[in-house]
Amino acid sequence: MFNRIKELYSYREMIFSLVKRDLKGRYKGSALGFLWTFLNPLLQLAVYTMVFSVIMRAGIEDYYIFLFVALVPWIFFSTSLAGGSSCIWAQQEMVKKIYFPREVLPIAYVTSQFVNMLLSFIVIFAVLILSGHTLNFIAILYLPLIMIIEYVLALGMAMLTSAITVYLRDLEYILGIVTMAWQFLTPVMYSVDAVPEQLRGIFALNPMTPVIVAYRDILYFGTAPQMKTLLLAVVTGIAVLIAGWIVFHRLQKHFVEEL
Repeated sequence: MFNRIKELYSYREMIFSLVKRDLKGRYKGSALGFLWTFLNPLLQLAVYTMVFSVIMRAGIEDYYIFLFVALVPWIFFSTSLAGGSSCIWAQQEMVKKIYFPREVLPIAYVTSQFVNMLLSFIVIFAVLILSGHTLNFIAILYLPLIMIIEYVLALGMAMLTSAITVYLRDLEYILGIVTMAWQFLTPVMYSVDAVPEQLRGIFALNPMTPVIVAYRDILYFGTAPQMKTLLLAVVTGIAVLIAGWIVFHRLQKHFVEEL
């Protein structure tokens, strides 16, 4: 594994190039261009806020903030999961013609989505400041840590799904449904306290639950995440990355034949 990591490091310029290309090409040709990076989360926020604050009243104070600080991280994870599944297939000509560590592709894809999330956090902090919401700067010091944990989790899932999709093309479409269901099973639009006590053990198995809880603790409640939450998120993220890496390493040997 260490030799593989060393090899990946030697291909870092290729990763940076792919990330740059993805960020530049994402909204190429659209009238608003890069502004969609900020408009997408804002538009989703507007829809969810209207539904859960006006139509189906959630009864949560400053619900738009409660939702927004969890929605942006969820968009990053769900996009990495669903879109990352096709990152090998989408670059099949490159995979067939030249040699490079195949892990470069999911790493580049997830990293580009991560950069997109970081840019969206500019909007989050702008909303928090303009709304007069109190920010705890000590709690915010934990924010980079939970971001890295989520990145590791998303990368593990992208490696796992991208490798399997090469052999099972339908997985890309199945994941569209899975991510939609997964969002409703993650406390993005509601509080963990709203989950019936007898089901909380099952919800604790969701790797995104401690991540979303930590984001909300930091940005909505203004408190440092509980050590239990952080530890669970770290262990889960590392476990998923290792599992994804192992599966990817074993399946990549026959990528060219399958593509």
